[in-house]
Amino acid sequence: MAHLHEHGHNHHEHAPLKGKNLLISILLNVLITLSQVIGGIISGSLALLSDALHNFTDVVSLVISYFANILSRKKASTNKTFGYKRAEIIAAFVNAVTLIIIAIILMIEAYKRFVTPEPIASDLVIILSVLGIAANGFSVFLLKNDAERNINMRSAYLHLLTDMLASIAVLVGGILMKMFEIYWVDSVLTFMIGLYLIWVGYDLLRSSLRMLMLFTPDTIDVKELVRKVHAVPGVNKLHHIHVWSLNDDEVHLEAHLDFKEDIRISEFNGVQQQIEDLLRNEFGINHVNLQPEFKKNDSKDYIVQD
Repeated sequence: MAHLHEHGHNHHEHAPLKGKNLLISILLNVLITLSQVIGGIISGSLALLSDALHNFTDVVSLVISYFANILSRKKASTNKTFGYKRAEIIAAFVNAVTLIIIAIILMIEAYKRFVTPEPIASDLVIILSVLGIAANGFSVFLLKNDAERNINMRSAYLHLLTDMLASIAVLVGGILMKMFEIYWVDSVLTFMIGLYLIWVGYDLLRSSLRMLMLFTPDTIDVKELVRKVHAVPGVNKLHHIHVWSLNDDEVHLEAHLDFKEDIRISEFNGVQQQIEDLLRNEFGINHVNLQPEFKKNDSKDYIVQD
């Protein structure tokens, strides 16, 4: 029997994401990066240069996020039936990988500088770190609301937040170097920044990878879902189940639905509506595709390797 499919088009109602805020953040980060590269070379501060390198990767990441945000709004077509809705997840994955790679590079360089510390012009480090805190703090403020509901914006937000924290660490190091001439603190702070980047990068990498691999969302218990669907009158067995997130707004379920009796298609419509309401209200699933069956000779396992 053909699949009978009705979208539960009650998506989460969200205001459009503000690509303009992302563009402002990109321009601010370009300014910070150029200032820190020049300042890091003049002052000899590895922490400042590492922060500049981190900022440069953020510019690249923010540009990726910006274009992914634009692509995700393009309409679906006959040869792109989902449109570009997953572009933002790919962007988040790329951003997570770059966070971790940059963190490892920074930690290696920090170790080298720790072994052979060099004098640093602390005044310039302090001035540029304050600039970094101000610009990144403003960017974090701009993206905070969008980051709460979109994984791509969250990846951009995390890049900027770690930038701000890194600049705070550089500022503390600059003050310590100026007051006590403890130059090895520059390397220690750089190493700590790297550890923090790995921590936040791993969480983002895990979330985006789960979406790309079409894993069941963490918030959905498939066994509990099956139990509740089986309680709907007339339903015998829900099986061949697939549940995945297309993006932050859309959670899809497709499955075979075995009935106790050989019902009419018009009766199936009523049962499907009950199940769609149940899945949307209790599990946040807003796209449901059910294949009705009656005594069909196939596997009735919940999860089947197709």
